[in-house]
Amino acid sequence: MEKLRIVFMGTPDFAVGILDTIYQNNYEIVGVITAPDKPAGRGQKVSISAIKEYALAKNLNVLQPTNLKAPEFLSELEQLNANIQVVVAFRMLPEVVWKMPKFGTFNLHASLLPEYRGAAPINWAIINGETKTGVTTFFIDDKIDTGAIILSKETSIGTNETAGELHDRLMQLGSDAVLETLELIKTKKVTTTLQDSISEEKTAYKLNKDNCKIDWTKPGDTIFNLIRGLSPYPAAWTLIKDGTNEWNVKLYDATFELAIHSKNIGSISITKKELFIATKDGFIKVACLQFPGKKKMQTHELLNGISFSENAIAL
Repeated sequence: MEKLRIVFMGTPDFAVGILDTIYQNNYEIVGVITAPDKPAGRGQKVSISAIKEYALAKNLNVLQPTNLKAPEFLSELEQLNANIQVVVAFRMLPEVVWKMPKFGTFNLHASLLPEYRGAAPINWAIINGETKTGVTTFFIDDKIDTGAIILSKETSIGTNETAGELHDRLMQLGSDAVLETLELIKTKKVTTTLQDSISEEKTAYKLNKDNCKIDWTKPGDTIFNLIRGLSPYPAAWTLIKDGTNEWNVKLYDATFELAIHSKNIGSISITKKELFIATKDGFIKVACLQFPGKKKMQTHELLNGISFSENAIAL
């Protein structure tokens, strides 16, 4: 049985839990590859990735290439003499990189492939109202998330579960999947399954301002799924208009109440502590939101300091 020498590639928080599991299980990690440091925030203070922070705390060797095809990076990578590479939430790799190790390069993806290939699988599974999802490990090939599947693990999605909550559960499930995959590779017991093709509806497109905006003409359940599927990040948003005032408002937590009513779609109703927005089949009851320049707050906190006219509307 050949000892595994692992290069780990990843950037965000999701990848940290996986790297930590590999580290805690005493695998040899010969290198960690993550995104270059970049200026962030108003002061443009240099921010480092969650993975780099973890790797430095554990005295792991960190590489931060800007160009994955650069000869000097490829030379450094080769010198690490890894025999397996593990990729979690990282950018697309050139063939020269994923083909380098003896046992190949595998990726952990936060969906049940072939469904939800792409950048934001956790979010889109909830946005589309799925009741189950999971994680998949697969060997990388020359396309995005299309390689031969090693194993997958399934879990149900709670009816009110947010993307943030599901993210944390999938990180744990993903840790288990990566450990099992490493064990299969180490003991030479890997068998793979080729992926089927899948319809475009189940693609995990990159999130942007347009696909995070709430369309109040949609059914209430669809809006509710969008809000929880984008919570806590990047958050669903709407334009609220009241007279001459206009605000881009982020909604973090809400429930949907089915009801027959005669109100205009998007119209806002408030009580002392509650805020409702009309949909065609009921009301979205907003529990947590954020106005521009203010902190995220519960609805009752907001209503202590702001009032709306009866003409207020979400667009």
